[in-house]
Amino acid sequence: MQPGPERPGAFAPEFRAELARLMDRRRDVRRFLTEPVDEAALTRCLDSFLTAPSVGLSEPWRVIRVESPEARAAALANFEEANAAALADQSRGRATLYARLKLSGMRDAPVQLAVFCDETTPKGHGLGAATMPEMRRYSVVAAITQFWLTARAEGLGTGWVSILDPDRLARDLGVPPGWTLVGYLCVGYAQTLDRAPELETEGWEVRRGHLPVEAR
Repeated sequence: MQPGPERPGAFAPEFRAELARLMDRRRDVRRFLTEPVDEAALTRCLDSFLTAPSVGLSEPWRVIRVESPEARAAALANFEEANAAALADQSRGRATLYARLKLSGMRDAPVQLAVFCDETTPKGHGLGAATMPEMRRYSVVAAITQFWLTARAEGLGTGWVSILDPDRLARDLGVPPGWTLVGYLCVGYAQTLDRAPELETEGWEVRRGHLPVEAR
């Protein structure tokens, strides 16, 4: 069958193929090289936040670059305590597998970002968030996703650390009271950029082969 005519505004087939390849090769990276990240490339990645969708055009994302030894040590201790608690909570059959997993690149990643949602921002005038206030956090997730893909296109790996006490991290970083942690990101050049997710290759879980969609 011959392909139909391109719709106005559609990107070229070659670009769409590359976009699909980019999304397929996006991985959660935990093993980083310690070499510094090119600052111009990092700036381009951070600029992707500015093109992300946000409810009511509220742009509620707030990014803290965690750089000082004190801040990094506090974040790492936070992770290690939360990870130990999570390990203790595993069943006997899963504990050995859990202990084998590398769940953070915080010791090596040269760039670490704490991404918060400003729950009290006046920007956007509450449009879309009055009925669903969680939309502000979803907007931050969308921005992180754009950052993640942009970083991958720049040859950078990103790891999203969620095994943390978010309130403790907020206190340690001294952020305003209305900010909620959405993601702690480790960024740098990856030791390897594997095709398959590490959790899949380690046998923790299996990815779906298709997306179930129901009609109602």
